[in-house]
Amino acid sequence: MPKHTPANVVVKRGLAGLGLFANEDIKKDSFIIEYTGELISGDEADRRGGKYLFEINSKWTIDGKNRDNIARYINHSCRPNSESDVIGKKVKFFAKRSIKQGEEITVDYGKEYFGEHIAPYGCKCEKCRKI
Repeated sequence: MPKHTPANVVVKRGLAGLGLFANEDIKKDSFIIEYTGELISGDEADRRGGKYLFEINSKWTIDGKNRDNIARYINHSCRPNSESDVIGKKVKFFAKRSIKQGEEITVDYGKEYFGEHIAPYGCKCEKCRKI
């Protein structure tokens, strides 16, 4: 498996609170960042709950609540510029398209998370704010 060098990113205020922003231009298909945290069982994830749980498969979940996991600041968008890829028990984010320096890095959180955590308050992504 190739070693991925993370993109130069920075946490700052975005449309939906704190977000992760490109601190350099990022080319399409480039590795951006890995989602890190404690690897826990699916049962433990159900017991803990929380917003920063990233399900790898039916058995394993990453609890990314620690602030040193800056990938946790990637916000949802209905028209995202990145996507996650599960590689073994790791979650990595890659650019779906070219991302300009200063642009917020976003991903589609999926229907279940959207329904539970975003829809009740209204989506704040750039696409939805224009509607």
